[in-house]
Amino acid sequence: MNIQQIRNATLVVQYAGKKFLIDPFLAEKGAYPPFPNSLRQDQNNPLVSLPSSIDEIINDVDAVILTHLHLDHYDDAAKEALPKDIKMIVQNEEDANSIKNDGFNNVVVLQEDTVFEGIQLIKTKGEHGRGEILKLAGLVCGVVFKHSTEKTLYVAGDTVWYEGVQEAINTHAPEVIVVNAGDNQFLEGGSLVMGKDDVYEVHKAAPSAKIIASHMEAVNHWTLSRKELKGFLNEKGISSSVLVPNDGVSYTF
Repeated sequence: MNIQQIRNATLVVQYAGKKFLIDPFLAEKGAYPPFPNSLRQDQNNPLVSLPSSIDEIINDVDAVILTHLHLDHYDDAAKEALPKDIKMIVQNEEDANSIKNDGFNNVVVLQEDTVFEGIQLIKTKGEHGRGEILKLAGLVCGVVFKHSTEKTLYVAGDTVWYEGVQEAINTHAPEVIVVNAGDNQFLEGGSLVMGKDDVYEVHKAAPSAKIIASHMEAVNHWTLSRKELKGFLNEKGISSSVLVPNDGVSYTF
């Protein structure tokens, strides 16, 4: 497999001969206002440009996976750029109806036994924060990729560390794990995605897995920088296990 960090949670995953685009956030730098009630109210989203052209990113994509429909995972630029007949894989019927209303006509809901072109795609649970903020954050999912010719990949999505992530690791024994690790927060309510301690918990749960830290420094409410995360990983002695890519960087496993 090859995994390219695009920007924020947007990934291009080449797996078992197929190209997947995950959580496309494709607008030009500064196209949207900052998320309210959070840091950097003087900076528009996205904070950074795409590392390559939209055409290059979406070229020859076989399927798009949307873990949820927040703006920084599925935006107007993605709606405009993606072909309306492309396979769109979503977490539930509510999201499917929304996607269909955007004009997409090849929409499927991710199940625990979805198979796409011989690749098993398994929906996993996620919690987009802890406590009261969960009501505002809404439902999210992750996805596990399995194929006889590939290592097992777990893309955790917008979730904090909790028993559902532990359960996915225990059940599927992924050899590669992508976590959203920017510790994004509003001014109240705590972490919406993983922070450094959450990443450490993932490593302890899957000590032999390679972990990729995504969703960093791209939207205004991030609180954990790549530099700080790398320093923490060095302190813990796990920097060879947890990769912190800049936008545009690819890894092959």
